[in-house]
Amino acid sequence: MTTTALLDVLPPDGRDRLMEFAHDVAFEAGARIFEEGGLADHFWIIHTGSVNLDIQVCDRLPAHVGMLGHGDLLGWSWLVPPYTWQVGAEASSPVRAHEFDARAVRALCEADTALGLAVTHRVLDVLAHRLQATRRHLLDLYGPPGARIIPASP
Repeated sequence: MTTTALLDVLPPDGRDRLMEFAHDVAFEAGARIFEEGGLADHFWIIHTGSVNLDIQVCDRLPAHVGMLGHGDLLGWSWLVPPYTWQVGAEASSPVRAHEFDARAVRALCEADTALGLAVTHRVLDVLAHRLQATRRHLLDLYGPPGARIIPASP
């Protein structure tokens, strides 16, 4: 699931209002976009390139937990208090994206509850998809050979 759908599912006026809080940014390959535990005050919709998601495991190098690309939402922690990143992110290739001011978008969503509900539902869809992908990845790494993936209940 890509987050281009985030913009596509909103009514045109909601999409336009959301885009008022966006500007285009670029990240070079290898650039750290955010660190796990840092303040989640922005989020991005990726146009081009790819971003690795990682988590810190003890004193080791960050462990890779996912990759995002064209159309994907980068960042969901901005929507959930205490607004701190649950993972880290690094550009694995040059990236171009829309960057959104999370505080402004949260205020917009609070003021326009219909828009806020639509944004929240879409972000929740993305989060659920990523949790399932992480679960499959962990089963591949640590599950018994041939482990059956049981679909999550709705």
